[in-house]
Amino acid sequence: MKYPNITVKLIGNDGNAFAIIANMKNAMQRHKVSKEDIDSFLKEAMSGDYDHLLRTCMKWVNVE
Repeated sequence: MKYPNITVKLIGNDGNAFAIIANMKNAMQRHKVSKEDIDSFLKEAMSGDYDHLLRTCMKWVNVE
């Protein structure tokens, strides 16, 4: 996991892919993750289907 100190709650929230991406991006910005890393996450997260998005989120941060 790239940022184990960041936890993002996805369970119980809107299951919309755009909402998940927005939650991830906001959490990363709050923790002062570099723009380059955020852009890298976004590129990877949007490069596949919904399951790929979820796996990418879990690869980058703690997901609840």
